Amino acid sequence: EVHLVESGGGSVQAGGSLTLSCVPSGDTISGNCMAWFRQRPGMQREGVARIWTLTGYPRYADSVKGRFTASQDAAKNTVYLHMSSLQPDDTAMYYCAVARSQMRWVGCPHLEAAYDFEVWGQGTQVTVFG
Repeated sequence: EVHLVESGGGSVQAGGSLTLSCVPSGDTISGNCMAWFRQRPGMQREGVARIWTLTGYPRYADSVKGRFTASQDAAKNTVYLHMSSLQPDDTAMYYCAVARSQMRWVGCPHLEAAYDFEVWGQGTQVTVFG
């Protein structure tokens, strides 16, 4: 059974940066579509970034484009979300997710298609103050 373990959340002043990490225990990131979602207080969960590890090509939600960067390190079996120019509106629980196994080596769901992501991490809290 695959589990996703996130880390790197915390509190940061507006304008600051944080980098989240996600490691799948029991599997590798190879060929998988890995994504980052967030749930802000009082709002629905939204996809913010995804990366297809086969190509390394990322996609971003408009709300984070130019500020967030998704990346991978296959040697460390880890995907990252580097967040810069953070604003209080970025305060949320951030979740790592992996797409359905049927999509492995095939492609990457759209960020709007949360239902196509079948394994989720426990979440890591990001709080931006100021």
